[in-house]
Amino acid sequence: MATTAASSLQMATARPCISSSRRAFVSSAAMLNGNFKLASWTKLSSASHIASAQPFHRSFTSSSLKMDKFVTKAMAGASENKPASGLPIDLKGKRAFIAGVADDNGYGWAIAKSLAAAGAEILVGTWVPALNIFESSLRRGKFDESRVLPDGSLMEITKIYPLDAVFDNPEDVPEDIKTNKRYAGSSKWTVQEAAESVKSDFGSIDILVHSLANGPEVVKPLLETSRKGYLAALSASSYSYVSLLKHFLPIINPGGSSISLTYIASERIIPGYGGGMSSAKAALESDTRVLAFEAGRRKGIRVNTISAGPLRSRAAKAIGFIDMMIDYSSANAPLQKELSAEEVGNTAAFLASPLASAITGGVIYVDNGLNAMGVGVDSPIFEKLNIPKAQH
Repeated sequence: MATTAASSLQMATARPCISSSRRAFVSSAAMLNGNFKLASWTKLSSASHIASAQPFHRSFTSSSLKMDKFVTKAMAGASENKPASGLPIDLKGKRAFIAGVADDNGYGWAIAKSLAAAGAEILVGTWVPALNIFESSLRRGKFDESRVLPDGSLMEITKIYPLDAVFDNPEDVPEDIKTNKRYAGSSKWTVQEAAESVKSDFGSIDILVHSLANGPEVVKPLLETSRKGYLAALSASSYSYVSLLKHFLPIINPGGSSISLTYIASERIIPGYGGGMSSAKAALESDTRVLAFEAGRRKGIRVNTISAGPLRSRAAKAIGFIDMMIDYSSANAPLQKELSAEEVGNTAAFLASPLASAITGGVIYVDNGLNAMGVGVDSPIFEKLNIPKAQH
């Protein structure tokens, strides 16, 4: 099975390699408008007072001029002889490969945008069955609004590669996949072949992003999950990252950066996030630490994972309760606002930059602080505590 895009709630009941991302970044001036949405919290009963949020790549509005989103402004390129103030993130001359971009509605796309805004060249890997639709949408200008960068230009994707990160090499591909009409017309889409194609086309990269996951039985409780479904979730959502870094490591320039996306379900109970996906995220975080050591010692590559909060993406909507999770986060997180994909994209740009040169092996939480909470403060139990709410 292939890997499918994951967005807000890091899991998708599709195939593996399809996630998306976004971006908007370069100097860092962020404006935040009030009007934070206080959740109508009748939906989630206080029985699930878990402090957590999920990130399975998606949902993000690209319009960098909107004031009700976090907006990062690109450095004015007009005066190049004038030194930029502050600590700008400059990725000019760097090349990034983002695995798991198949639309403009998730964390993968947001990350691509932020990296592009900082000056990086963008290559993406798209799940084979989604490749034609994605390329067609780009050609027809369907994503043009989402491609707008902070300086007004459009994000350019230098090349799109077919990718199914569930298969390491051609020998791993079963006959039913080889003859599947959804794969017809595409070639060289296993992880090994994708890495070889990138090497042949460009020689090397500097940034590797894993933005994909898939749990075919994600809606099932763990006790009802089959062995096949459990192992499929780990294969598509966790081992795919090990394989990706293993095959791309030889072409990542020394001092480069590798980033993946995880979710708080790796360490907290999130009812509804089943099918082995919580185990897959726990494995991904454990592997991040080991890979940070091995890739760091071999080539000075930094390896980190971003634990993102819930996002309204297409993949997350398939789970069925993403709106409730967003409401829950807004009601209980220290920062009472809806998380934007741009904020995750900007964090990835920072981690890929020299500003994060000593950060590796880490789980970076981008969830408005929900990970820090031990209880759901929206519970009736806390009614008399007069807990402060966001001021608008």
